[in-house]
Parts: sequence; C-alpha cells; structure tokens
Amino acid sequence: MKVITSVQNPFIKSLVQLQEKSKARKQSGTFLIEGQREIELALKGDYVLETILFLPEIISENQVDILMGFNKIEKIEISKDVYKKLAYRDTTEGLLAIAKTKSLALSDLNLSENPLILVAESLEKPGNIGAILRTADAANIDAVIIANPKSDLYNPNIVRSSVGCLFTRQIAIGTTDEVITFLKENNISFYAATLQNSTEYHTQNYATPTALVVGTEATGLTEKWRSESTQNIIIPMQGEIDSMNVSVAAAILLFEAKRQRNFL
Repeated sequence: MKVITSVQNPFIKSLVQLQEKSKARKQSGTFLIEGQREIELALKGDYVLETILFLPEIISENQVDILMGFNKIEKIEISKDVYKKLAYRDTTEGLLAIAKTKSLALSDLNLSENPLILVAESLEKPGNIGAILRTADAANIDAVIIANPKSDLYNPNIVRSSVGCLFTRQIAIGTTDEVITFLKENNISFYAATLQNSTEYHTQNYATPTALVVGTEATGLTEKWRSESTQNIIIPMQGEIDSMNVSVAAAILLFEAKRQRNFL
C-alpha cells in the first residue's frame, strides 16, 4: 500500500488544487470529501470513489475496510502533516476521499409522480447553498435545481456546510430559461418568492407537482421568474426588514408544502 508523508508530493499538491480551484475540479472531474459521515452519504448517493486517504494515528486500514468496505478502492496512508494540509476540519475521523463528480443536467433528474422541487437562482455564498441542501434533505424533497449558478457545487465549502447533504438529494443546474422550460414541459407549477405582485405563501396549493423558487437577499429573483410563475408568493414580514436569509425562507416554504401534503 502506498504511503505519502510529504506535503510536497506532486499527488498531494494536485489534491490541494482540487480543494482550492474550481478549474482543477472541472478538468479532472473529481473533488475531495472529508469525514466518515460525508463519505458514507456520498456512497449511498451513488458517487464513485477513486481513492481513500487515511491518517493511521486516528484510523487504521483495517478500520477503514470494516467501516465502509473499501476493499476494492485504492487506499493511501498519509502523515499528519499531509492530513492537515488537505483537511478543513480536525474532527473528520482521519478520512479523506477522492470522488468523481456527477452530471448535473436537468435531463438526468428522476422525479416522482408528484414532485416537490426547490429552485434557487444565482446563489453565490457556499454557506447559503449548503444550508439550502440541508433543508432539502430535511424535507426529503425530490430535487434541488440551481438556476444561473454562481458557485461550483463541488466547492469544499459547500460540501462541508451541507454536512454531506450535497449527496442526499438530486441536484441539477441550468440557466433560468432552461429551468423554466423544464418545469413547464413536466407540468410542474412554480411559485416565485418575491415582493412584487405577490400573495401570502400559505394561501396557495402545493399538493400537486410543485417547484418553490427563491433568489438572493440582495437582488431577489429575475423578472423572468416573476412574470412566468404560476403565482408570486411572499412570506409576511412583521419586523423592520423586508427579507430573510434565503435558506430560512426556503425552509418555511418547503415545510408548508410538506404540511399540505401530510408528510410531516
């Protein structure tokens, strides 16, 4: 079995690039996952792992095999210095994995007969994207669609902030026009969360095929969503401000839809 102890090792340098550069992830079609829970969720989500790196002071090769059955996946023992170079957290059980990215095409989505979808337009902050993915997992919805993405979904900050929920829901990306066309072609009603020409969110029926659409706090949704939505909706605000964090808004809307569907 291979052992790598130097942070100057060319292979380790290439993994640092995967952590730091979207271009490197896109060119190689791979990204890094850290932590036992995240790796297990990736496997459950049918992600293909190429290599497992482990720190023997924390976890042994035998434990890796017992925990996750990685007998057919290349395993590399790394030093503490290498682990610290690659890992973002100190509490990830001494495990890192190199995984292959997936296609995020709208056409790859496999929806239920009565889908519930969250659409988020032009989100940029990894923390917000991660939080939205956690919300989507908690509500057990069919899919998350990112319209006009501003961030690489395999950014390590998204992987980390989603606590592995990047792997638990179907995800697709596309332009706003592509997403709207997809929803219409699949007879999915979509409700745009916006201040303009809106009605209170709880007055609408989300028990049929539904997509709930949210945008950024700073700019909201583009006009295309507002003009073509089934209905514009608003969460009534009772304080001094007129908006809330996008992940909070998404949670309110999704769980109202879940309440209506009697799945809580």
